[in-house]
Amino acid sequence: MIIKYLLLLWLAAVICFGLLYPIPYIPALGDRARVLYFHVPTAWITVVAFITALVYGIRYLRTKDIMYDYKAASAAGIGIMYCILATVTGSIWAKFNWGSFWNWDPRETSIFLLLLIYGAYFALRSATESEEARAKLSSVYVILAGITVPFFIFVLPRIVESLHPDPIINAQGKIHMDTAMLIIFLSSLAGFTGLYVWILSMRFRLIKLELSQTN
Repeated sequence: MIIKYLLLLWLAAVICFGLLYPIPYIPALGDRARVLYFHVPTAWITVVAFITALVYGIRYLRTKDIMYDYKAASAAGIGIMYCILATVTGSIWAKFNWGSFWNWDPRETSIFLLLLIYGAYFALRSATESEEARAKLSSVYVILAGITVPFFIFVLPRIVESLHPDPIINAQGKIHMDTAMLIIFLSSLAGFTGLYVWILSMRFRLIKLELSQTN
């Protein structure tokens, strides 16, 4: 229980420092660069969650343990939540920087396609009544979907011309942040990761409780 409160305190501190602590002037971004404290971690956890779902999908096909199917669905559901948060924070930034909430930039298009892909995953699950058939089809689908994630997030935006600024760490390994910004960013990344792990573990506990009550 104390871990939960420490995590919430950590996130509150990150938000306060992220919004209030002075940042150096960044050409074409200015104070709007603060969004990276929240936008990039949510996008990162989106990737982590979808890859987690892929791993549990593989484990279900290998073991036929229904618990892994539920774990895959839980991770994918949390991934969609973080994906929506990344889309919202990115759209707010786009409105202030590009004048419109949506511009069909390669990164915006990629994250939209991921929302469609994983939305279809849950549509597939709800359309299949047999638990065994649902688990098998869903596992195959979530594996194929997970394979597309690195391409949509890391590859496509770099091979197509984009409105987005340079990544935080460019191809030469140079970090576009001063020390204070980097500390706040890494703290935010750790906080959002901890929140993901906590939500996922809570979801697993609920699944075990539900399965124990039905058996």
